[in-house]
Amino acid sequence: MDEKVLDAQKWVNSTYGSVTGYARCPENGRIGWSTMESLVMGLQHELGISPLVASFGPTTMSRLQALGDIGFGWNKNANIVRILQHGLFCKGYWGANGYGEYGAVTVEAVKKLRVDMGLPEGGTGTQGGITTAKIYKCILNMDAYIRIPGGTDDVRSIQRWLNGRYWTKDAYSIGPCDGIYSRDVQKALMIAIQYELGIAAPNGNFGPSTQAGLKNQNLGQGSSGLWVDLFSAACVFNSPIPTGTSDTGIPTTWRSSYDAKLAEWVREFQRFCKLEVNGRSDYQTWAQLLVSMGDPDRDVTGSDTRFEITASRAKWLRDNKIEIVGRYINDPPGSTLDKEIKPGELNTIFSNGLRVFPIYQDNARKFADFTYTQGYQHALNAHKLAAEYGFNRGTVIYFAVDYDATRGEIDAAIVPYFHGVAAGLSYHGKRFVHGVYGSRNVCTVVSRQTGARYSFVSGMSWGFSGNLGVPIPANWSYNQIKEIKVTNGSDTFDLDRTVVSGADRGQNSVNKPSGPADGFIDYVQRLYDHAVAFPGEGNPNQLVMEFIRHEGYGGGDWDFLIGKYNKEFVAYAKGKGMSVMADFVDPYTAYELGAEHLMASANGHFVSWMPSNKRAVNEGDVAGWGGDLLTLYVDWRRAKDEFPNGRNFVQLKMAKVGVASSFGYNDLIEDADAWLLAEAVRGGKTIAQAVRDLYNGGGGLTRFSRYWSGRFNGNVTDAKFLAHNILTAADDVEVVAAQVGLVTVRGGIKTLPAMLGYDELEPFEQGFADVLLARTGTERSMRATYEANHAKYIKAAKARAARS
Repeated sequence: MDEKVLDAQKWVNSTYGSVTGYARCPENGRIGWSTMESLVMGLQHELGISPLVASFGPTTMSRLQALGDIGFGWNKNANIVRILQHGLFCKGYWGANGYGEYGAVTVEAVKKLRVDMGLPEGGTGTQGGITTAKIYKCILNMDAYIRIPGGTDDVRSIQRWLNGRYWTKDAYSIGPCDGIYSRDVQKALMIAIQYELGIAAPNGNFGPSTQAGLKNQNLGQGSSGLWVDLFSAACVFNSPIPTGTSDTGIPTTWRSSYDAKLAEWVREFQRFCKLEVNGRSDYQTWAQLLVSMGDPDRDVTGSDTRFEITASRAKWLRDNKIEIVGRYINDPPGSTLDKEIKPGELNTIFSNGLRVFPIYQDNARKFADFTYTQGYQHALNAHKLAAEYGFNRGTVIYFAVDYDATRGEIDAAIVPYFHGVAAGLSYHGKRFVHGVYGSRNVCTVVSRQTGARYSFVSGMSWGFSGNLGVPIPANWSYNQIKEIKVTNGSDTFDLDRTVVSGADRGQNSVNKPSGPADGFIDYVQRLYDHAVAFPGEGNPNQLVMEFIRHEGYGGGDWDFLIGKYNKEFVAYAKGKGMSVMADFVDPYTAYELGAEHLMASANGHFVSWMPSNKRAVNEGDVAGWGGDLLTLYVDWRRAKDEFPNGRNFVQLKMAKVGVASSFGYNDLIEDADAWLLAEAVRGGKTIAQAVRDLYNGGGGLTRFSRYWSGRFNGNVTDAKFLAHNILTAADDVEVVAAQVGLVTVRGGIKTLPAMLGYDELEPFEQGFADVLLARTGTERSMRATYEANHAKYIKAAKARAARS
């Protein structure tokens, strides 16, 4: 609780509580929108506005502008000054020693605010610190003008630069300076671009004049000046670029010179977004950086439609270089669209050389369409329908969110809906995997929170709030950019043009008897058979683990950590035609898993497990979760200024889909599976049996809960204890060597975990336990989360409705 915030709440309620239409704010000393909205309504009353509304709109702005700028000694209305001063206190600035007079203290507070915004102080001494109507509006909102956790200095520098250059322009609103890329920041950049293009009435929309102007801003290496500032700002907002070769993605920095590093970043961005790779700010790159649909007329190889793909339509698609089409597997009761796949249609698609990806949509056009129960039932129905069509095991089904959901709605209903989808698909053994269709924000949040494998982005809805200020999801597979009407002889049908990333190739057949991991299962069985026949020494199970890991995780540090691999067996197996299978697809999540890391970790757990002391860490842990946690510690220390709280960092970065991290979602799957495989082998199964049971016998459905209970004893206390040991233990030479090697030698971080105080390191360890526990979430906990978030959202929505 903040006493000055409490003062503001008590004063505004007591002063305006009897005014018709005024909405009281809670008197709890905590800043929030309700307090700011009450102050806005108090200001409206002083300006003679009726009825009062919880919004600083055009009328409030024009009435305030009519009073002129407010500065030292301004005395037209003491309450207007007092509201301003309370707003300053609520934003963390010392607004006054006494209320109602715009004195020297208020002047200095406004000066500090203006500097934080990127604006000039306005003059020296009491001549500065002027509050214009635009600045007054900023004082009564929830924007921050200092960097907040998760923000970056580069983004904040751009925000302050935009404010400082354009704040006096009529169409420009002073934006936050919190270091966070958001839709307000995106709109500010667009308006700045429109001013520089000479557009008469900038509005932040990506219209024809803006598009035409940007076609003339084709910059490249060696360019410099204002347009490089604007272009590199857009690059920063879309940074880092997710990549499978970098734990943290590929970042860039804001600059005025188009140097070689910026050109290389642009090339990587163009590759990621499937644009022509030339390293220049050509029109398509500008468009892709600024709006979700990019250039809607660019060449595409994908499509989606509610219309049946007949033989003639399939030929039209092929003639127009379309290779894949999205089709619906259902049409909800009462629908007149008749959009589901027709009998024989899949054969028509496949016989014409096309691929298909399935979409499930049951209404999905408003908040009320999304609950945990509905998601569960929809998943059961989707499984039934997809199985009847014969879709192969591991097919990704895209469940639709076909409206502009706000972040509050995403958290309150859509995430729980997709938890229900995941649970419903698990009920049938996860024959199919869930993907998500929706805005960039929907796709990003749902993927991170529910493990959606791929994102089908509704990019052509570029005006959706969920498509503004949000980079394209890291796991995007399809980006829907334009709806067209096709005329094919006497036939006409609607079609959405869709960019294809290649991540999800869809299906070109049905009723395939094998699953995604069957090749790996058969491979391990053959390798095990050779290990049994091997005339030399060695446990056949361990020989298999050693062979698979020997190229990527053999020799050097790995010999020291988990022992040398058997070179004689490696030579023997290679003589039998065996080679290392580096990766395979997990049938339960459709994620590509690294077989080498998997078996190195399993090997470590197999040779070093001590069941007598399950709270002790060992070399197997270092080869698996422990090593990943140490590298995540390195990530945190590199970002400690942005994320001073380690728990927040871990919860945002560990095992999240589409988040660049050294401890990614697939890493956690591999860590869990490695321990489970080693445990199964120790229990008497062969490694071939263990792999078969895990990836083709339903074992992967409960991998995280079994890992949690088996390795971490099923409780947060032991998980934190083990995390603390792996980070700080000083009595195990291999563990200590891993700490120094991964943190200092490879990571470049001189501060080892043991050097931190308990209060600083403990939240990081707590975050680790939180993430593990969350992955074991039962249906009951998912329901509880849904009910709490849903009730909270409904309550807030009713309160907003009452105020309006």
